[in-house]
Amino acid sequence: MPDRPGPPDLTDLLELAVSLARDAGALLLEGRASTRSDVATKTSATDMVTDMDRASEALITDGLARARPDDGILAEEGTSRPGSSGVRWVIDPLDGTTNYLYGHPTFAVSIAAELDGRTVVGVVASPAHGEIFTAVAGGGAHAAGGWSFGGGERLAVSGATDLASALVATGFSYVAERRAAQGRIVSRLLPSVRDVRRLGAAALDLCWVASGRVDAYYESGLQPWDLAAGALIAAEAGASVVGIDGPERPFERGDGPERPFERGDGPERPFERGGGPERPFERGGGPERPLERGDGPVPRSGSVLAATPALVNPLRRLLSEPVGP
Repeated sequence: MPDRPGPPDLTDLLELAVSLARDAGALLLEGRASTRSDVATKTSATDMVTDMDRASEALITDGLARARPDDGILAEEGTSRPGSSGVRWVIDPLDGTTNYLYGHPTFAVSIAAELDGRTVVGVVASPAHGEIFTAVAGGGAHAAGGWSFGGGERLAVSGATDLASALVATGFSYVAERRAAQGRIVSRLLPSVRDVRRLGAAALDLCWVASGRVDAYYESGLQPWDLAAGALIAAEAGASVVGIDGPERPFERGDGPERPFERGDGPERPFERGGGPERPFERGGGPERPLERGDGPVPRSGSVLAATPALVNPLRRLLSEPVGP
């Protein structure tokens, strides 16, 4: 059996991801004039998928197959294959499908590269805004306008320390019962914060934490492709990226379990949209300590809180309290 090639150059992975995200974004912009006649549903009547989701995924996965045929792929609309290189690409070809269908500009293409299970490159393109957010593990997070590739603006979280003046983003499940429980959490949160925003695209929520456009973001029921790129970008900009449930303070290096949450830990299958009990946040939906710059895997799936470090504990306490009927 031939030896596995040496580790890839992360800049090469980043350039490939940016190129494909830019091309997929251009495709999505061209397809916005299409009618809604190509819409199907997935986990519920409100969880939609379109031909543009599938076309964007095909563009990205075909490009990866040509450039790096030995890499693995996990993509939202069904493309999944093992690889032998140690690299796996995690792809959301159209994050914010409902926004896209209704003509709202908040939708994105999300591409992440994992190396031996650790996310090392993240790219989120916001086609309607002409922005690309990028991160390399240990190298910080950046944003560039005009679909350009390069250093761009170095991102940093807002640095907010007071929950009462925090702008908090969130998202909701596609299943009615879980949405009702999440609505009760929002009603409890609103009196404690400046305001709440719901963008409808998890990858952009995380990038907006990274850029200081919001101070925090939380959501449950997320999948790996929802989180992989955006969580790295947020962490590299200085956010703490954690699971919702947990101790009074986030675990630091050397605290808690002997190793961070790894793929294969927790439940035997990943959290699915609409899966799990009515209570929206469950232990095991994320790592037991925050993701730090260049450190460990991003949360795999489930519940996530990304925030400026000072807001993590007060938000965790609010969000992890049991939800009444």
